[in-house]
Order: sequence, then C-alpha cells, then structure tokens
Amino acid sequence: MRNLAHAIFETIVDEYGVNGAIEKLSDPLWFQSLSCALAYDWHSSGTTTVVCGVLKSVIDPEEFGIGVAGGKGKASRNTLSDIDAMGEKLKLSDRKIEELKYASRISAKVDNACIQDGYQLYHHSMFVTEKGEWAVIQQGMNSGNRYARRYHWLSSAVKRYDEEPHQGIVGFLQDNVLDLTSKESGGCRNTTVDLANTKPKELERAYKELEGSMNSIKRIQSGQKTLSEFDIVSKEANRCKNEEDVIYRLPRRVNWDALRVAYDKQPENYEQFLCIKGIGPATVRALALIAELIYGEEPSWQDPVKFSFAFGGKDGVPYPVDKKTMDETTEILSNALTEANCIRKG
Repeated sequence: MRNLAHAIFETIVDEYGVNGAIEKLSDPLWFQSLSCALAYDWHSSGTTTVVCGVLKSVIDPEEFGIGVAGGKGKASRNTLSDIDAMGEKLKLSDRKIEELKYASRISAKVDNACIQDGYQLYHHSMFVTEKGEWAVIQQGMNSGNRYARRYHWLSSAVKRYDEEPHQGIVGFLQDNVLDLTSKESGGCRNTTVDLANTKPKELERAYKELEGSMNSIKRIQSGQKTLSEFDIVSKEANRCKNEEDVIYRLPRRVNWDALRVAYDKQPENYEQFLCIKGIGPATVRALALIAELIYGEEPSWQDPVKFSFAFGGKDGVPYPVDKKTMDETTEILSNALTEANCIRKG
C-alpha cells in the first residue's frame, strides 16, 4: 500500500500540483476510490484510518510539498505538534501555522458539537500544502449501531466555519440530526449568540422553565392533567407527540461555568461562541433548544449526509490482495514519471 500510494501521489502532484492533490483528497468519492485502489475492496471504518495512516507515512513534505498531521486516536491529539513540525519543513510563516492550528481545532469542534448525529470523532487528519492550503478528513463512530461517518473539508471552499463548510459527509442517512451548520439554522445560531451574552442566572432560569414545560408535555402525552401549559406553543407539543423524543431530549448537564465565561467575553458571532473553552455538544444543544422552543428560532433537523453507500460493509471476508498487480502498477507509474522527467530535462 505504501509503495503504490507513493507512486500515485507522485503522479498526482506532477500532473495537478499540490493544490490539486488536496482537492482530490477532500472529495469523499475520490478518497473512497483511492482506498479501493490501495487494496480496500470492502467498505469499513478502516478505509479512512488506514489510508490516512499510509499517506502520512509516505508523503514527505520536503519531497511532495504536502504534509500530513494527526491521525487516529492518540495520533489525532498530536495534530498541533505535527503542524509545527511540517510547518517548519514547508517553510510556512508563524502566522500561517497558527491559522492552520485554528482550522484544525474549529473543524473538529464543528463536527463534534454543531452536527449532533450520534457520531463521536476519533480520527482527524489534516493535509497541508507548501502554499498553506489545507484539507481535513475526520471520522466519527456511533457506538450504538457501530457505523462510521466521514467528514471532508477543503480550505478554499470554506466561506464560514459555522455554515455549510463541508465538501461532503459520507455515512448512512438517519432521522432527527441537529445540524447547526445548515443555512436554515441561521436564526437559531444568532439567537444562541444572544443567549450566550445574557446574564447566566437569567439563562439558567429560562432553561429550568423549559425543563418544566417539557415535563408538562410528557404528562400531557401520558394523559396526566396539569395546572399550566407554560409558554410553549401547541405546535411544539404536537411535534413532540409525532416525532421521536430524541429531538427534544434536554441535555442532563449544561456547562454553566463555560456560559459564565461566554457572558464575560460577549462573543460577537457563533464562531466566537464555539471557540470558548468548555462549550461542547450539550451546551450547544441546550441553547439551540431554548432558541427554538422559547423564541421560535428553529434549527435544521435534517441529516447533512451527502453520500451513502448502496452496498458493502465490514463482512470480514475480503478478497485476497493481488500484490503482484499492485507491484506492477507501482512500477509502471514510477517508470512513467522517471521517463517524463528525463524528457523534460532533455
């Protein structure tokens, strides 16, 4: 896999340049095709982690003009130090290196907190060019259904980190996904910022009111009588009856300490709000529900998955790898490049 990956990327960089190479990596379908070419003939979570690991081992920044940071599990936590190391090899400025670190952190925060689809990130790889352009490939795992989901980013295509920043998301389509990156969630995001700038005591009081209201709706569903229906409009009660309870399930723990920090900092926009330490999925969800159920600013509940597999899976019985053909392909690509370089020099 390493030999063939080296030959493939040597060809791609020669033909399309470094920016063209990361554009291809940011394409979910192209990346899946690459994994099949490198001997993955069945679709599983390993196509992401192994292929990115192979690319990190063979793509030398000084040879290709591209560096790879991060990886699976513990390696993902070394992303920032990896960026420092490859930034030095690629001769990137200190300012550019800090921008790359920010892009790494915010892309992980967005996919972990703003898209609440039940997938916990465990893999994060960042591909950086000598010009400072980047692509991010990260993957999450759902411990319940044991499926994986992959998220692709490309720097040149990101206009806003908090609004539809992805090149594509690969996974199985599901119901009731809170997607705060959707354009439809713009009003909810704006109200969330207003809430974050509200005195924490007032915010906590509103949240407790919401908890009481949701308990009232549950009692209505079970036929119990209540003294008050609070301020939630009837259509929301009907939605709770007709849709899965998971949509309006309130987080058990909200980080009120982080919200006190947010109040002190007074974030000007949603991206600044996300960057506050301690603002995680539960707090993001809590404020989104307050924005919808109390102030009427609905977020999107549509799954942003763009690509799903029609067939395939981790069946445990892959076809044997044809190493002979892989070696022949590697030799053909390498020889073609060598001859092409000789012709240019001649």
